[in-house]
Amino acid sequence: MIIKNRNLFRITRFIIFKVSKLFQLFASFRRPQKRLLIIKTDAIGDYIVFRNFIEVIKHSEKFKNYQVDLLGNSLWQDMALKYEAEYIGNFYFINQYKLYEAPLTLLNLAWRLFRNNYQIVLQPSSTRLLITDGLAALTAAKQIIGFESNTEGILPKYKEKTDKFYTTRLILPPNIYFEFARSKFFFGQFLMETIALNTFSIPVEKKESSGIVIFPGAGIANRSWQKEDFLALLKLIQQYTQQQIYLAGGPGDLPIGEYLSENMPSQRLTNLIGKTSLHQLAELIGNAALVVANETSAIHIAVATKTASVCILGGGHFERFAPYPAYFEYAPVCVFEKMDCYYCNWNCIYKPAATENFPCIGKISVQSVWQAVLPLLPR
Repeated sequence: MIIKNRNLFRITRFIIFKVSKLFQLFASFRRPQKRLLIIKTDAIGDYIVFRNFIEVIKHSEKFKNYQVDLLGNSLWQDMALKYEAEYIGNFYFINQYKLYEAPLTLLNLAWRLFRNNYQIVLQPSSTRLLITDGLAALTAAKQIIGFESNTEGILPKYKEKTDKFYTTRLILPPNIYFEFARSKFFFGQFLMETIALNTFSIPVEKKESSGIVIFPGAGIANRSWQKEDFLALLKLIQQYTQQQIYLAGGPGDLPIGEYLSENMPSQRLTNLIGKTSLHQLAELIGNAALVVANETSAIHIAVATKTASVCILGGGHFERFAPYPAYFEYAPVCVFEKMDCYYCNWNCIYKPAATENFPCIGKISVQSVWQAVLPLLPR
Protein backbone atom coordinates (compact mmCIF):
# COMPACT_ATOMS: atom_id res chain seq x y z
CA MET A 1 0.00 0.00 0.00
CA ILE A 2 1.14 3.55 -0.77
CA ILE A 3 0.17 6.10 1.88
CA LYS A 4 0.14 9.79 0.89
CA ASN A 5 -1.50 11.28 3.98
CA ARG A 6 0.16 9.87 7.09
CA ASN A 7 -2.14 11.73 9.47
CA LEU A 8 -5.27 10.17 8.01
CA PHE A 9 -3.60 6.77 8.06
CA ARG A 10 -2.79 7.19 11.77
CA ILE A 11 -6.49 7.71 12.47
CA THR A 12 -7.30 4.60 10.42
CA ARG A 13 -4.83 2.58 12.48
CA PHE A 14 -6.42 3.91 15.67
CA ILE A 15 -9.83 2.73 14.49
CA ILE A 16 -8.47 -0.69 13.54
CA PHE A 17 -6.50 -1.37 16.71
CA LYS A 18 -8.33 0.64 19.37
CA VAL A 19 -11.95 1.11 18.32
CA SER A 20 -12.17 -2.60 17.44
CA LYS A 21 -11.42 -3.42 21.09
CA LEU A 22 -14.24 -1.13 22.19
CA PHE A 23 -16.61 -2.84 19.75
CA GLN A 24 -15.56 -6.24 21.08
CA LEU A 25 -16.37 -5.07 24.61
CA PHE A 26 -19.85 -3.96 23.53
CA ALA A 27 -20.38 -7.24 21.67
CA SER A 28 -19.75 -9.27 24.83
CA PHE A 29 -23.17 -8.10 26.11
CA ARG A 30 -25.19 -9.34 23.13
CA ARG A 31 -26.20 -12.64 21.58
CA PRO A 32 -25.02 -13.00 17.95
CA GLN A 33 -27.64 -13.66 15.28
CA LYS A 34 -27.61 -16.26 12.51
CA ARG A 35 -25.69 -13.99 10.18
CA LEU A 36 -22.49 -14.66 8.31
CA LEU A 37 -20.27 -12.11 6.54
CA ILE A 38 -17.82 -12.96 3.76
CA ILE A 39 -15.04 -10.39 3.24
CA LYS A 40 -13.58 -10.74 -0.25
CA THR A 41 -12.14 -7.49 -1.62
CA ASP A 42 -9.62 -8.86 -4.13
CA ALA A 43 -9.56 -8.01 -7.85
CA ILE A 44 -12.03 -9.14 -10.51
CA GLY A 45 -10.25 -12.37 -11.41
CA ASP A 46 -10.12 -13.45 -7.77
CA TYR A 47 -13.88 -12.89 -7.48
CA ILE A 48 -14.59 -14.94 -10.61
CA VAL A 49 -12.58 -17.87 -9.25
CA PHE A 50 -14.22 -17.65 -5.80
CA ARG A 51 -17.87 -16.75 -6.49
CA ASN A 52 -19.39 -20.26 -6.69
CA PHE A 53 -18.44 -20.95 -3.09
CA ILE A 54 -21.06 -18.40 -2.00
CA GLU A 55 -23.72 -20.80 -3.27
CA VAL A 56 -21.95 -23.70 -1.56
CA ILE A 57 -22.20 -21.91 1.79
CA LYS A 58 -25.82 -20.89 1.26
CA HIS A 59 -26.89 -24.42 0.31
CA SER A 60 -24.94 -26.14 3.07
CA GLU A 61 -26.97 -27.92 5.72
CA LYS A 62 -25.25 -26.02 8.51
CA PHE A 63 -25.75 -22.50 7.15
CA LYS A 64 -28.86 -22.73 4.96
CA ASN A 65 -30.83 -20.75 7.56
CA TYR A 66 -28.19 -18.06 7.99
CA GLN A 67 -28.30 -14.68 6.28
CA VAL A 68 -25.11 -14.39 4.25
CA ASP A 69 -23.75 -10.89 3.55
CA LEU A 70 -20.86 -9.95 1.27
CA LEU A 71 -18.23 -7.23 1.62
CA GLY A 72 -16.64 -6.99 -1.81
CA ASN A 73 -14.62 -4.85 -4.18
CA SER A 74 -16.41 -2.06 -6.05
CA LEU A 75 -14.57 -3.18 -9.21
CA TRP A 76 -16.93 -6.15 -9.55
CA GLN A 77 -20.01 -4.64 -7.94
CA ASP A 78 -22.29 -4.78 -10.99
CA MET A 79 -21.51 -8.45 -11.64
CA ALA A 80 -22.03 -9.47 -8.02
CA LEU A 81 -25.35 -7.64 -7.83
CA LYS A 82 -26.52 -9.47 -10.95
CA TYR A 83 -25.29 -12.98 -10.18
CA GLU A 84 -25.25 -13.24 -6.36
CA ALA A 85 -28.55 -11.52 -5.46
CA GLU A 86 -30.36 -14.80 -4.69
CA TYR A 87 -27.72 -15.81 -2.14
CA ILE A 88 -26.69 -12.52 -0.49
CA GLY A 89 -28.74 -10.54 2.01
CA ASN A 90 -26.73 -7.31 2.14
CA PHE A 91 -23.95 -6.16 -0.16
CA TYR A 92 -21.17 -3.77 0.81
CA PHE A 93 -18.59 -2.63 -1.73
CA ILE A 94 -15.33 -0.78 -1.12
CA ASN A 95 -12.07 0.30 -2.68
CA GLN A 96 -9.92 -1.18 0.06
CA TYR A 97 -6.85 0.91 -0.72
CA LYS A 98 -8.73 4.20 -0.50
CA LEU A 99 -9.99 3.28 2.96
CA TYR A 100 -6.47 3.58 4.40
CA GLU A 101 -6.81 7.35 4.08
CA ALA A 102 -10.58 7.64 4.67
CA PRO A 103 -11.05 7.02 8.41
CA LEU A 104 -14.55 8.51 8.58
CA THR A 105 -15.72 6.25 5.75
CA LEU A 106 -14.09 3.31 7.49
CA LEU A 107 -15.73 4.12 10.81
CA ASN A 108 -19.16 4.49 9.20
CA LEU A 109 -18.82 1.13 7.45
CA ALA A 110 -17.49 -0.48 10.63
CA TRP A 111 -20.50 0.73 12.61
CA ARG A 112 -22.92 -0.64 10.01
CA LEU A 113 -21.20 -4.04 10.10
CA PHE A 114 -21.02 -4.07 13.89
CA ARG A 115 -24.75 -3.41 14.15
CA ASN A 116 -25.47 -6.47 12.00
CA ASN A 117 -24.36 -8.63 14.93
CA TYR A 118 -22.62 -11.35 12.90
CA GLN A 119 -21.96 -14.72 14.43
CA ILE A 120 -19.31 -15.61 11.85
CA VAL A 121 -17.00 -13.59 9.60
CA LEU A 122 -15.00 -15.32 6.86
CA GLN A 123 -11.93 -13.87 5.17
CA PRO A 124 -11.08 -16.47 2.49
CA SER A 125 -8.28 -14.46 0.80
CA SER A 126 -4.96 -16.19 1.41
CA THR A 127 -3.15 -12.84 1.11
CA ARG A 128 -4.52 -10.68 3.91
CA LEU A 129 -4.51 -6.88 4.10
CA LEU A 130 -4.42 -4.59 7.11
CA ILE A 131 -7.69 -2.91 6.11
CA THR A 132 -9.64 -6.15 5.67
CA ASP A 133 -8.19 -7.61 8.86
CA GLY A 134 -9.37 -4.43 10.55
CA LEU A 135 -12.88 -4.64 9.11
CA ALA A 136 -13.14 -8.25 10.27
CA ALA A 137 -12.18 -7.18 13.80
CA LEU A 138 -14.58 -4.23 13.79
CA THR A 139 -17.54 -6.56 13.21
CA ALA A 140 -16.78 -8.01 16.68
CA ALA A 141 -18.17 -11.34 15.44
CA LYS A 142 -18.01 -14.36 17.72
CA GLN A 143 -15.95 -16.27 15.13
CA ILE A 144 -13.52 -14.67 12.68
CA ILE A 145 -11.88 -17.17 10.35
CA GLY A 146 -9.13 -16.52 7.84
CA PHE A 147 -5.84 -17.80 6.52
CA GLU A 148 -2.55 -17.60 8.39
CA SER A 149 -1.35 -15.60 5.34
CA ASN A 150 2.08 -14.36 4.39
CA THR A 151 3.31 -10.76 4.42
CA GLU A 152 2.78 -10.07 0.71
CA GLY A 153 -0.13 -7.71 1.46
CA ILE A 154 0.56 -6.65 5.04
CA LEU A 155 3.66 -5.48 6.91
CA PRO A 156 4.97 -7.99 9.50
CA LYS A 157 4.55 -5.47 12.34
CA TYR A 158 0.83 -5.17 11.56
CA LYS A 159 0.28 -8.86 10.86
CA GLU A 160 1.63 -9.74 14.30
CA LYS A 161 -1.19 -7.65 15.78
CA THR A 162 -3.99 -8.55 13.38
CA ASP A 163 -3.34 -12.28 13.77
CA LYS A 164 -4.97 -11.85 17.17
CA PHE A 165 -8.20 -10.64 15.55
CA TYR A 166 -8.88 -14.18 14.29
CA THR A 167 -10.40 -16.99 16.31
CA THR A 168 -9.15 -19.45 13.64
CA ARG A 169 -6.28 -19.06 11.18
CA LEU A 170 -6.06 -21.82 8.59
CA ILE A 171 -2.61 -22.90 7.42
CA LEU A 172 -2.51 -23.44 3.66
CA PRO A 173 -0.79 -26.75 2.76
CA PRO A 174 2.29 -26.23 0.55
CA ASN A 175 0.86 -28.44 -2.20
CA ILE A 176 -2.18 -26.14 -2.64
CA TYR A 177 -1.12 -23.21 -4.81
CA PHE A 178 -3.76 -22.63 -7.51
CA GLU A 179 -6.19 -19.90 -6.43
CA PHE A 180 -9.37 -21.93 -6.94
CA ALA A 181 -7.86 -24.77 -4.90
CA ARG A 182 -7.08 -22.30 -2.09
CA SER A 183 -10.73 -21.26 -1.88
CA LYS A 184 -11.89 -24.86 -2.05
CA PHE A 185 -9.56 -25.76 0.81
CA PHE A 186 -10.78 -22.81 2.90
CA PHE A 187 -14.48 -23.55 2.54
CA GLY A 188 -13.94 -27.30 2.90
CA GLN A 189 -12.16 -26.70 6.21
CA PHE A 190 -14.83 -24.26 7.35
CA LEU A 191 -17.72 -26.58 6.50
CA MET A 192 -15.75 -29.66 7.62
CA GLU A 193 -16.79 -31.52 4.49
CA THR A 194 -15.46 -32.43 1.06
CA ILE A 195 -16.66 -29.95 -1.56
CA ALA A 196 -17.44 -31.59 -4.90
CA LEU A 197 -17.00 -28.37 -6.89
CA ASN A 198 -14.15 -28.80 -9.42
CA THR A 199 -14.64 -25.73 -11.57
CA PHE A 200 -16.28 -22.31 -11.46
CA SER A 201 -18.91 -20.75 -13.68
CA ILE A 202 -20.88 -17.64 -14.61
CA PRO A 203 -24.50 -18.14 -15.74
CA VAL A 204 -24.40 -16.20 -19.00
CA GLU A 205 -27.02 -16.74 -21.68
CA LYS A 206 -25.18 -18.76 -24.33
CA LYS A 207 -25.98 -18.19 -27.99
CA GLU A 208 -24.16 -19.22 -31.14
CA SER A 209 -20.46 -18.60 -30.51
CA SER A 210 -18.96 -16.01 -32.82
CA GLY A 211 -16.41 -13.23 -32.76
CA ILE A 212 -12.88 -12.93 -31.39
CA VAL A 213 -12.39 -10.93 -28.19
CA ILE A 214 -8.99 -9.30 -27.69
CA PHE A 215 -8.31 -7.98 -24.19
CA PRO A 216 -5.01 -6.06 -24.60
CA GLY A 217 -4.76 -4.43 -21.17
CA ALA A 218 -3.53 -5.85 -17.89
CA GLY A 219 -4.31 -3.19 -15.31
CA ILE A 220 -0.58 -2.48 -14.93
CA ALA A 221 1.48 -1.60 -18.01
CA ASN A 222 4.40 -3.79 -16.92
CA ARG A 223 2.20 -6.89 -17.09
CA SER A 224 0.83 -6.23 -20.58
CA TRP A 225 2.13 -7.56 -23.87
CA GLN A 226 3.40 -4.83 -26.24
CA LYS A 227 0.77 -2.96 -28.21
CA GLU A 228 2.84 -3.46 -31.38
CA ASP A 229 2.68 -7.22 -30.85
CA PHE A 230 -1.09 -7.11 -30.36
CA LEU A 231 -1.34 -5.17 -33.64
CA ALA A 232 0.73 -7.77 -35.47
CA LEU A 233 -1.44 -10.54 -34.02
CA LEU A 234 -4.65 -8.75 -35.05
CA LYS A 235 -3.43 -8.52 -38.63
CA LEU A 236 -2.68 -12.25 -38.71
CA ILE A 237 -6.13 -13.06 -37.30
CA GLN A 238 -7.89 -10.87 -39.88
CA GLN A 239 -6.01 -12.55 -42.70
CA TYR A 240 -7.13 -15.98 -41.53
CA THR A 241 -10.78 -15.54 -40.51
CA GLN A 242 -13.80 -13.41 -41.38
CA GLN A 243 -14.92 -13.33 -37.74
CA GLN A 244 -15.65 -9.96 -36.15
CA ILE A 245 -12.92 -8.87 -33.72
CA TYR A 246 -13.85 -7.03 -30.53
CA LEU A 247 -11.40 -5.04 -28.42
CA ALA A 248 -12.45 -5.11 -24.77
CA GLY A 249 -11.15 -3.68 -21.52
CA GLY A 250 -11.58 -0.99 -18.92
CA PRO A 251 -11.09 2.79 -19.08
CA GLY A 252 -7.38 2.40 -18.36
CA ASP A 253 -6.98 0.48 -21.63
CA LEU A 254 -8.33 3.30 -23.83
CA PRO A 255 -4.89 4.38 -25.17
CA ILE A 256 -3.99 0.91 -26.45
CA GLY A 257 -7.49 0.54 -27.92
CA GLU A 258 -7.08 3.81 -29.83
CA TYR A 259 -3.65 2.72 -31.05
CA LEU A 260 -4.97 -0.59 -32.38
CA SER A 261 -8.05 0.98 -33.99
CA GLU A 262 -6.06 3.73 -35.69
CA ASN A 263 -3.41 1.38 -37.04
CA MET A 264 -5.83 -1.27 -38.28
CA PRO A 265 -8.96 0.49 -39.51
CA SER A 266 -11.47 -2.18 -40.49
CA GLN A 267 -15.21 -2.77 -40.35
CA ARG A 268 -14.40 -6.13 -38.79
CA LEU A 269 -12.73 -4.48 -35.78
CA THR A 270 -15.01 -3.05 -33.07
CA ASN A 271 -13.49 -1.14 -30.18
CA LEU A 272 -15.58 -1.74 -27.03
CA ILE A 273 -12.89 -0.70 -24.54
CA GLY A 274 -14.44 1.33 -21.74
CA LYS A 275 -17.93 0.79 -23.17
CA THR A 276 -19.11 -2.34 -21.35
CA SER A 277 -20.02 -3.09 -17.76
CA LEU A 278 -18.42 -6.13 -16.19
CA HIS A 279 -21.47 -8.36 -16.63
CA GLN A 280 -21.79 -7.16 -20.26
CA LEU A 281 -18.16 -8.17 -20.74
CA ALA A 282 -19.03 -11.60 -19.34
CA GLU A 283 -21.87 -11.92 -21.88
CA LEU A 284 -19.53 -10.82 -24.70
CA ILE A 285 -16.86 -13.33 -23.71
CA GLY A 286 -19.39 -16.06 -23.02
CA ASN A 287 -20.69 -15.85 -26.59
CA ALA A 288 -17.32 -15.43 -28.32
CA ALA A 289 -15.52 -18.10 -30.31
CA LEU A 290 -12.15 -17.18 -28.80
CA VAL A 291 -10.57 -14.82 -26.26
CA VAL A 292 -6.95 -13.65 -26.38
CA ALA A 293 -5.70 -11.74 -23.35
CA ASN A 294 -2.95 -11.08 -20.88
CA GLU A 295 -3.28 -12.78 -17.50
CA THR A 296 -6.39 -10.81 -16.50
CA SER A 297 -9.99 -11.32 -15.45
CA ALA A 298 -10.88 -11.90 -19.12
CA ILE A 299 -9.14 -15.28 -19.02
CA HIS A 300 -11.00 -16.37 -15.88
CA ILE A 301 -14.30 -15.16 -17.35
CA ALA A 302 -13.56 -17.25 -20.45
CA VAL A 303 -13.03 -20.34 -18.31
CA ALA A 304 -16.19 -19.59 -16.31
CA THR A 305 -18.26 -19.23 -19.50
CA LYS A 306 -16.69 -22.23 -21.29
CA THR A 307 -15.05 -20.14 -23.99
CA ALA A 308 -11.75 -21.07 -25.64
CA SER A 309 -8.94 -18.71 -24.69
CA VAL A 310 -5.24 -17.98 -25.09
CA CYS A 311 -3.41 -16.39 -22.17
CA ILE A 312 -0.20 -14.38 -22.65
CA LEU A 313 1.37 -15.24 -19.33
CA GLY A 314 4.16 -13.78 -17.24
CA GLY A 315 5.86 -15.29 -14.22
CA GLY A 316 4.75 -13.15 -11.27
CA HIS A 317 1.95 -15.43 -10.08
CA PHE A 318 2.84 -18.41 -12.25
CA GLU A 319 0.62 -21.42 -11.45
CA ARG A 320 -1.39 -19.47 -8.88
CA PHE A 321 -3.82 -18.09 -11.48
CA ALA A 322 -2.48 -19.73 -14.66
CA PRO A 323 -1.66 -22.16 -16.16
CA TYR A 324 -4.73 -24.04 -14.98
CA PRO A 325 -4.58 -27.58 -13.60
CA ALA A 326 -5.28 -30.30 -16.15
CA TYR A 327 -8.70 -31.16 -14.71
CA PHE A 328 -10.21 -27.87 -16.01
CA GLU A 329 -11.99 -28.72 -19.25
CA TYR A 330 -11.96 -25.13 -20.56
CA ALA A 331 -8.50 -24.16 -19.32
CA PRO A 332 -6.75 -21.45 -21.36
CA VAL A 333 -3.86 -22.24 -23.65
CA CYS A 334 -1.00 -20.39 -21.95
CA VAL A 335 1.95 -18.92 -23.83
CA PHE A 336 5.01 -18.10 -21.73
CA GLU A 337 8.80 -18.07 -21.73
CA LYS A 338 9.95 -19.64 -18.46
CA MET A 339 12.65 -17.73 -16.61
CA ASP A 340 14.60 -18.51 -13.42
CA CYS A 341 12.94 -15.57 -11.66
CA TYR A 342 9.36 -16.86 -12.01
CA TYR A 343 7.07 -16.88 -8.90
CA CYS A 344 8.28 -13.38 -7.93
CA ASN A 345 4.81 -12.00 -6.96
CA TRP A 346 5.54 -9.31 -9.55
CA ASN A 347 8.46 -7.94 -7.51
CA CYS A 348 10.59 -7.91 -10.65
CA ILE A 349 14.35 -8.07 -10.10
CA TYR A 350 14.91 -6.21 -13.39
CA LYS A 351 13.09 -3.04 -12.25
CA PRO A 352 11.63 -1.93 -15.62
CA ALA A 353 10.32 1.61 -16.08
CA ALA A 354 6.60 2.20 -15.51
CA THR A 355 5.94 2.15 -19.28
CA GLU A 356 8.03 -0.96 -19.98
CA ASN A 357 6.78 -4.49 -19.62
CA PHE A 358 8.39 -7.13 -17.46
CA PRO A 359 11.02 -9.22 -19.30
CA CYS A 360 8.94 -12.38 -18.81
CA ILE A 361 6.20 -10.70 -20.86
CA GLY A 362 8.51 -8.99 -23.36
CA LYS A 363 10.17 -12.29 -24.29
CA ILE A 364 6.91 -13.74 -25.63
CA SER A 365 6.96 -13.52 -29.42
CA VAL A 366 4.11 -12.83 -31.83
CA GLN A 367 4.83 -16.13 -33.56
CA SER A 368 4.48 -18.17 -30.37
CA VAL A 369 1.12 -16.55 -29.56
CA TRP A 370 -0.04 -17.00 -33.15
CA GLN A 371 0.82 -20.71 -33.01
CA ALA A 372 -1.47 -21.02 -29.97
CA VAL A 373 -4.26 -18.95 -31.51
CA LEU A 374 -4.31 -20.54 -34.97
CA PRO A 375 -5.78 -23.97 -34.06
CA LEU A 376 -8.60 -22.29 -32.10
CA LEU A 377 -9.69 -19.84 -34.81
CA PRO A 378 -12.96 -20.50 -36.63
CA ARG A 379 -12.49 -20.09 -40.39
